[in-house]
Amino acid sequence: MVQPHFPLLADATLAAINTVGAWLAQDDLSATRQAPVIDAVILAGNAAIPTIDAACRIASQNDVPLLISGGIGHSTPFLYEAIRNHPRYHALPVAGRAEASILADVAREFWQIPGARVWVEDRSTNCGENARFSWEMLKERQLTSGRVLVVQDPTMQRRTMATFARVCRDEPASPQWISHPGFTPTLQNGKEGVEFIGDSAGLWPVERYLSLVLGELPRLYDDVNGYGPAGRDYIAHVEFPEAVTAAWRQLQQDPVLKSARKII
Repeated sequence: MVQPHFPLLADATLAAINTVGAWLAQDDLSATRQAPVIDAVILAGNAAIPTIDAACRIASQNDVPLLISGGIGHSTPFLYEAIRNHPRYHALPVAGRAEASILADVAREFWQIPGARVWVEDRSTNCGENARFSWEMLKERQLTSGRVLVVQDPTMQRRTMATFARVCRDEPASPQWISHPGFTPTLQNGKEGVEFIGDSAGLWPVERYLSLVLGELPRLYDDVNGYGPAGRDYIAHVEFPEAVTAAWRQLQQDPVLKSARKII
């Protein structure tokens, strides 16, 4: 599908959005030469096809369970659209189905993961429930230790990890949660507008990606308006590096973003 062009951005603004985007896409595997031994993969429902494929590929290669979490929420239509537009997955039924059910079909039919190793959690409607219900399922399956790889939309990866930390805060034991978004989006100026570096198949339109990134940071704040312990207490405390804080200030000042995204 042809994506609409987003206006060209200043180099400093592109650097800032890529700084914030890379930080949100928390990737614990980026600095490791050899992937750690894992005992399971959790795929939180989302519409980023490269993320979905990465979770399925890793679970298949490691012969470990793939726990897929996702019911029907406000972002589910984006997954429906992504599946309908995919060259291989487009024949899968999507209308009215839970995200986890659709992604389980992807895992079984296209990645040949045996049904017994595909665990479906289809009740959750938000990030907090993804973590809480996934943890409940792991306890039911007696998988409360070892290493579990958590895979989520890159724009939500850091919040997801903070949510798992919050859910397990008072538990006597829990796995080592390893964060991996499958890929880290990077933007550049193209001939006609801002575009993703590399293959953009299965990704969001640039405008939606920017909206997701810019809307995500305030949720991570640990204040009365954020999701941290001092606010809604949905997530564990998240420390903001100075580079990310400076990048956020840069984005708020950019005139193109102010006009196009109505950022104040």
